[in-house]
Amino acid sequence: MRRFEGRRFEGRRALITAAGSGLGRGMAFRLAQEGAAVTIWDRDAEALAEAEAEARDAGLAVTAEALDMTDGAAIEAAVAGIAQRGAIDVLVNNIGGSLHTPFRFLDQSEADWERVMDVNVTACVRTTRAVLPHMVAAGYGRIINMGSKAGRFGSLFAGANYAASKGAMQAFTLQLAQEFGPHGITCNTLCPGAIQTPRVQRLLAERQSEDERQKVLQSIPVRRHGTVEDIAAAVAYFASEEAGFVNGASLDINGGQAMVI
Repeated sequence: MRRFEGRRFEGRRALITAAGSGLGRGMAFRLAQEGAAVTIWDRDAEALAEAEAEARDAGLAVTAEALDMTDGAAIEAAVAGIAQRGAIDVLVNNIGGSLHTPFRFLDQSEADWERVMDVNVTACVRTTRAVLPHMVAAGYGRIINMGSKAGRFGSLFAGANYAASKGAMQAFTLQLAQEFGPHGITCNTLCPGAIQTPRVQRLLAERQSEDERQKVLQSIPVRRHGTVEDIAAAVAYFASEEAGFVNGASLDINGGQAMVI
């Protein structure tokens, strides 16, 4: 685990959804390494236990809570519990995915659309609705939504439902940025390309040949795929005091791929 000596988030509290593994865990550890007390949610209790144990061994303040984030009542109760322990300064709506629904639009069922929208949009809306009153009361907040290259430019392997859901998160970000900026709360979107987590690697292996994957790699000007650390660094910036004048932004993190595809 890479170490960061700065303590930008000393005294700050963060909530990161779907953070038992992958991108979310990387974000949580990065903020905790810089001093934040971080709560992570996930439905995978085993992954949460592993993350919490790793954090404990590293001396990081990471608290894990198993949660079904499609349950609105559970979200409200969990946020209330966190708020009893102190302020919620940073919210990262990391939950999302294509959920292995079909790639082709005409192969996607009504249920495929409902599932992806429920996870990628509705769960984030519910979490944000529960957290925002606490941020308004404190006069401070950082909300970071996970968009995607797919939401801005389409996708080579995730379908229309996923692309539409991520585009919706960008629009949601813009509205929150306007409405809550006067309360000292910023809201921004991260738009990664295909970050090579195990889940994404499995999906790419199912939907693209090795030759196709190599062509994609060669289309990225920096000639590499993104990493969890790349995204965690961007989260740390948006969550920091240095980003206090950045509001309603969508940050592309794709190595320049969007310029050529």
